[in-house]
Amino acid sequence: MNKDDEQLLMQQLLNPATQRKAFERVVREYSEQLYWQVRRIVLTHEDANDVMQNVYIKAWTHLDSFHQDSRLYTWLYRIAVNESLDFMRRQKNALSTDDVDTGIANTLMADRYFDGDETEAQLQEAIAQLPEVQRRVFTLRYFDDMKYSDMSQLLETSEGSLKASYHIAVKKITEFFKRRD
Repeated sequence: MNKDDEQLLMQQLLNPATQRKAFERVVREYSEQLYWQVRRIVLTHEDANDVMQNVYIKAWTHLDSFHQDSRLYTWLYRIAVNESLDFMRRQKNALSTDDVDTGIANTLMADRYFDGDETEAQLQEAIAQLPEVQRRVFTLRYFDDMKYSDMSQLLETSEGSLKASYHIAVKKITEFFKRRD
């Protein structure tokens, strides 16, 4: 969506007469991208759908707090990541650390919507063990092929630190697979 379209959409979102229809457009426009961001964090289809519902509820109830100092997708992305991480924290608190570490690959393989193989499940397990920042950077770069300049804007940090985080994440994932061999 170009900047002019987004500005028009924002005007419609802030107008009570057009707000509901504009929000429906937001959902149509951004759902797929946000879904995959959430899915990479929470892993299963059902959990991703639950989180996405929370994302849109939060966005709808906080529309008036969006100050337009960033793009709409950036604002929605931050809500989605925060909701995903909150979900994962709740899950982690409900399970022991051993259950979390060994259960990721098993959970993915049991998910009827997961169409990957054992290697993909192990990759997700390795990613899940990364610190939060490295996980986010790796996901954006590896899966979405996002440029560091775009990531820098989205995550509000320098390109240099993003490159370092990505490099460290790749190194840790490589080590994870070496230990598995």
